[in-house]
Amino acid sequence: MTHALFDDSTRRKLEQLMLHASRVRAGAIKGERRSVKRGTSVEFADYRNYAPGDDLRRLDWNIYARLERPLTKLYEDEEDLAVHLLLDASASMNFPDGGEGGSAEHHKFAFAQRLLAGLAYVSLTTDDRLMVTAFTVPNERDSDGALHFGPARGRGYGAALLKFIGGLEARGAVDLNAALKHYALRTVRRGLVVVISDLFAPSGFADGLNALVGKGHEVALLHVLAPEEVEPPLLGDLRLIDSETGSAQEVSVDDGLRDLYRRRVEQWRDSLRMECRRRGAHYIPVTTDQAWEGVILFDLRKLGVIK
Repeated sequence: MTHALFDDSTRRKLEQLMLHASRVRAGAIKGERRSVKRGTSVEFADYRNYAPGDDLRRLDWNIYARLERPLTKLYEDEEDLAVHLLLDASASMNFPDGGEGGSAEHHKFAFAQRLLAGLAYVSLTTDDRLMVTAFTVPNERDSDGALHFGPARGRGYGAALLKFIGGLEARGAVDLNAALKHYALRTVRRGLVVVISDLFAPSGFADGLNALVGKGHEVALLHVLAPEEVEPPLLGDLRLIDSETGSAQEVSVDDGLRDLYRRRVEQWRDSLRMECRRRGAHYIPVTTDQAWEGVILFDLRKLGVIK
């Protein structure tokens, strides 16, 4: 999966972009970044690992001589944007599987992985402070119900990033509301938060969104659905099974019920858009028959999240 997340042509397009947060509250960011290239300042702020293409004059040669580890110096006036990419890795994202009425080409989690990888790659290319988190069910490795990558800066983390994202799986039931609230509580740096989810969450997401916005983050919600979930192709007597709980429901679907379903989906999307707008968050409805890179290159750019 790792090598297939995106090709070289897409990578070159992503390298021309920059993530942008116009409404992040005072704190970590000094002002709008004018260029991908850093300026200069007398106030030292932090180190990050050297990545090919960095200005060699920024290397700390004393540390390199002592530790044989190349580190690039960052300065206070050029402090980076904190980017938080949050992925819903619950079982409902593992759809469709290519069975009856479904198309494996429209798989939600594979689409979400590519979106995640593209946004993360943009962040690393512009030296943002990147944190990637996948919300999943707790196990022996992730007792808090999440898997984390970062914080990381610079292209040097690209291979490890793609390996991390390519190894993720959608499984189990996740309380998205609780996961977002917990993340808001544990984060220190205010910044841009991008949530990628199908929003099939019984407890909703409003409280979690409130917590993120209340912490001072600028939030963009990428609502990912398969085309089969927007325009269901099935008719007749069906047995529907919840992918996360396993509960079943017998239904009879005719043209009238299918039309009602379509209207309800549109009403749901409209209500989500209004929920986000009231809180100053961005809402982007996406279906997986779209080109995933178009979401980054066009939809997010139109909102000013990408420049």
